Amino acid sequence: MSSPATAPPAPSHLPRIVAASLIGTTIEWYDFFLYGSAAALVFNKLFFPDSDPLVGTLLSFLTYAVGFAARPLGALVFGHYGDRLGRKKLLVLSLLLMGGATFAIGLLPTHATVGGAAPVLLTALRLVQGFALGGEWGGAVLLVSEHGDARRRGFWAAWPQTGAPAGQLLATGALSLLTAVLSDDAFGSWGWRIPFLLSGVLVMVGLWIRLSVDESPVFKEALERAESRQTDGAEQPPLVSVLRHHWRDVLVAMGARMAENISYYVITAFILVYATTSAHVSKQTALNAVLIGSAVHFAVIPAWGALSDRVGRRPVYLLGAAGIGLWMFPFFSLVDTGAFGYLVLAVTVGLVLHGAMYAPQAAFFAEMFATRMRYSGASIGAQFASVAAGAPAPLIATALLADYDSSTPIALYVIAASVLTLIAVGVARETRHRDLAEVEAGDDERAAARAAEARTV
Repeated sequence: MSSPATAPPAPSHLPRIVAASLIGTTIEWYDFFLYGSAAALVFNKLFFPDSDPLVGTLLSFLTYAVGFAARPLGALVFGHYGDRLGRKKLLVLSLLLMGGATFAIGLLPTHATVGGAAPVLLTALRLVQGFALGGEWGGAVLLVSEHGDARRRGFWAAWPQTGAPAGQLLATGALSLLTAVLSDDAFGSWGWRIPFLLSGVLVMVGLWIRLSVDESPVFKEALERAESRQTDGAEQPPLVSVLRHHWRDVLVAMGARMAENISYYVITAFILVYATTSAHVSKQTALNAVLIGSAVHFAVIPAWGALSDRVGRRPVYLLGAAGIGLWMFPFFSLVDTGAFGYLVLAVTVGLVLHGAMYAPQAAFFAEMFATRMRYSGASIGAQFASVAAGAPAPLIATALLADYDSSTPIALYVIAASVLTLIAVGVARETRHRDLAEVEAGDDERAAARAAEARTV
């Protein structure tokens, strides 16, 4: 018989949990990706106008990377309090921080108005975005993972992951629409602000849905056990527990993120630079290709998650990592043709292969850690890796393009990341059949044993 902690929730309950996580991650990724697309298209002219165009793009991507630098701090802070206070409270806070920073970017004065203060303000708001996103991902996927049952956890936990392509769709779609209906001068003058200001409306919708859900039974039971152990001095800060008992899992998670994170930002952010400068494709054409690819990406993520429930997290993840490495040279060859159909094919296949890594990632990482350190463990593993992976990816790719005037070094860069991920996931343990409550129970037994040993000394 299933315990209350592991019993599947009522059919009407789980979809609401999934919706709360999905709407929040969609809005957060919309805000984050909107910045990335704007950095590739207009921020170099608006905030770094005195630089050479490619140098201005590099500086623009540097402020883009700053957001990643703040994500580990967000993972530490949100992970700690999320494991202590609950997932829901911290998810509400992350949504408010992200939405507020994005809305403020839409109101920023440019370099032409306030000079050097403009990029400073832009960078500060990007830091807030990164801090918020660092805490969002772990809480969102855990909220679903801990409510669902083990048999279909990969499928349900994959839905918050679709927030990334959904946010990409919204951000790219908004920019694509505006560049289509506005002149370049109008878009550069005021049109780029509209998608940032729309974030305020989206946040209100997200808060309304997110405030309607409750904490998971798994977390509630773990919290009760933790409170009963506090008198014995057995409860440790989540970060200490993670580094003491799950440091191998943190390293596996970081390695698993390398190919997934780097390939994604090369395919969706750097491609806007490469296609327009090297393949001489219009901004509108490049945006439309990413838009179509993101729609397919959204559709395949739940399918990959469901497959991971049948064959395991590792086989699906390894397939994606190997596939993305093998696809890089064909990817750039197709983009170099300048043909829209080939550009769509390049982006779409790349994102489908990326989905094979991204879909099982939520359940895979959640199943590695005990409940009272799960938010911290999953967030630390995911977000610390993003500093070395996604943060510099567009910057490194742009620098390689500037130095070599060729896509070959960029393809080799992604292939190297794929090798790292293949090694990390290859040495990991399969977690598909793991019961989240059993992981916690094992941790409770170890903690109780340590407390008893301390009392006898």
